Amino acid sequence: MSEQRTSSSEEIIDYSNFASAITGEGDWTIGGFPEPDGGFWRYQEPDAVVIVQDGFLRVAAVPYTRAHSTVQFLDNAKHMYFSTRTFACPPGGTISFAVDLAATVVKNTPGDLYDGFVSFNVLDFSTGAALDFFVGNDVLATVYGKLPFPGVPIVDPAHGPRNFCLFEETRGTTTPGQLHHFEIVYDSCADRVTFLADGSEVRRYSNVPFKLGACILALGLMSEKDIAPGTGSVSCHGQGAIGKWGNIRIKMTPAA
Repeated sequence: MSEQRTSSSEEIIDYSNFASAITGEGDWTIGGFPEPDGGFWRYQEPDAVVIVQDGFLRVAAVPYTRAHSTVQFLDNAKHMYFSTRTFACPPGGTISFAVDLAATVVKNTPGDLYDGFVSFNVLDFSTGAALDFFVGNDVLATVYGKLPFPGVPIVDPAHGPRNFCLFEETRGTTTPGQLHHFEIVYDSCADRVTFLADGSEVRRYSNVPFKLGACILALGLMSEKDIAPGTGSVSCHGQGAIGKWGNIRIKMTPAA
């Protein structure tokens, strides 16, 4: 990890040291959450192949095997890393999160992004905010949400639902293994979130009903299939994913 400051007090953090995905000590750790029964669910596929090379983290989990039969957000992520550091927006300023990412999904249901994908997630466990890119073989999605993560205070917003998640898909702009540059920008003063792909704006949301707090980053191999009543998880059927992440940079700009 490296940090630099410009003459305008803008701070840029390079967070692309992935050695800890193998050594267990450093900038990244296996993610997870407490279970309702008091245990802890780790997002870790036991046979995942993990490679750190040329500044990129590559992880292959084929096939997916980890499934939770009762808690949806425990079932969704199969193998995921959380950053060990949090990143906060300067009061009244902006913060951006950028990554280079490639996804290859194997033996998935054709055309169904949520059967298997690679993710870049910005998560704020103080407000429940989730700002993500989901990438499959031929579909990518932006995700803008406020979720009831464990321990998030219950707050009724001035407008809109208490919890929500808005998925918006784009088709025909990616292919298996294609490397993209993604960026998520939060403007605290304007209460606005902007998503960019390869330098072009793809989504913008105004009237954001929360002030983004200190965020962690997450890198995941995921699915997002509803747990079936009376059946349990249906998220593992022989499919899997290969993810590649690198050039992660966080830029914090104070209020003008």
